[in-house]
Amino acid sequence: MQRDIFDADHDAFRDTVRTFLAKEVLPHHDQWEADGHVDRAVWKSAGAAGLLGTDVPEEFGGGGVDDFRYNCVITEEISRAGTSGLGFPLQNDVIAPYLLRLATPEQKKRWLPGFCSGETITAIAMTEPGTGSDLQGIQTTARKTDDGDWILNGSKTFITNGILSDLVIVVAKTDPEAGARGFSLLVVERGMAGFERGRNLAKVGMKAQDTAELSFTDVRVPAANLLGEEGQGFIYLMQNLAQERLSIAVGSVAGAARALELTLDYVKERKAFGKPVSAFQNTRFELAEMDTEVTVTQVFVDRCIRQHVEGELSISDAAKAKWWASDVLKRVVDRCVQLHGGYGYMLEYPIAKAFVDSRVQSIYGGTNEIMKEIIGRTLIS
Repeated sequence: MQRDIFDADHDAFRDTVRTFLAKEVLPHHDQWEADGHVDRAVWKSAGAAGLLGTDVPEEFGGGGVDDFRYNCVITEEISRAGTSGLGFPLQNDVIAPYLLRLATPEQKKRWLPGFCSGETITAIAMTEPGTGSDLQGIQTTARKTDDGDWILNGSKTFITNGILSDLVIVVAKTDPEAGARGFSLLVVERGMAGFERGRNLAKVGMKAQDTAELSFTDVRVPAANLLGEEGQGFIYLMQNLAQERLSIAVGSVAGAARALELTLDYVKERKAFGKPVSAFQNTRFELAEMDTEVTVTQVFVDRCIRQHVEGELSISDAAKAKWWASDVLKRVVDRCVQLHGGYGYMLEYPIAKAFVDSRVQSIYGGTNEIMKEIIGRTLIS
């Protein structure tokens, strides 16, 4: 089915992204998987190519175009290339809204130029060892000093870009008695005393994407690094999570489409019992079902993208897109592995890598069980 949410400018940008990935990423991605992280140089190359901060004002080195569809192009092409080590969507889709909407003019001047050039890699630290999707259970604390600075203590885990990050937005409890209004966002910078990175976590998939444990021991965070207003952190998280979840949906449906394409090519070439695997009715039925699921999901996700660009996407619809698309991705990739037979279990085949890379999509950004809870509460409220 023909998609209708992109125009000629988006198509031209897609060509730029594909060229960048082919030249700067694909030749190196296997090595990055072995290293456990991408080379910092690829971030600077992405900045030079205009792939970071497309919606950041030009005065700070960004693209100056407030259009989430450009973010979608980047996310889709990363998924379709299988280059799961790149943390660009986190920088563009998750971190950028916090900096653009909450940062003071001084903070924007200090942080956004490096953000757009790729010299400053960012992360957000929400999840803790004992707290996953339940953000109100966060135990990391920040105590205000007499001079207005903050003393930060706690630990975070599963932090994407955690090893390479230069700027980390940390969610901390600043008023233990205020409930949901007792959380604030503090920006911790590389080199601050007491800020330490733990191990680069060994994951099932997405091995080129650095995912780390972070610890904060009496880290003095300057008052000038408070992001937004004190006590409003939880509200800010709720406002920004819809875009993060839509981004996951965009990558998920693109990944499912890629898995289907890989499998179509394989079953046409692979022979069993003297004829192509594609000649068997079971194969055609499997392909027909998967193609229908991917097409229907793409239509819904595209509708959500359009609503988001127009400022009308609801938290509930973002949750629907996230859980449905990531579940479709898991189902499609699993069936595609089956159609590859034994070769589908071999990591030299892209479908095997897609299998291990795709599993986390239904976990991060809020588990799919939490997405259903959000939708359910909306229905009965």
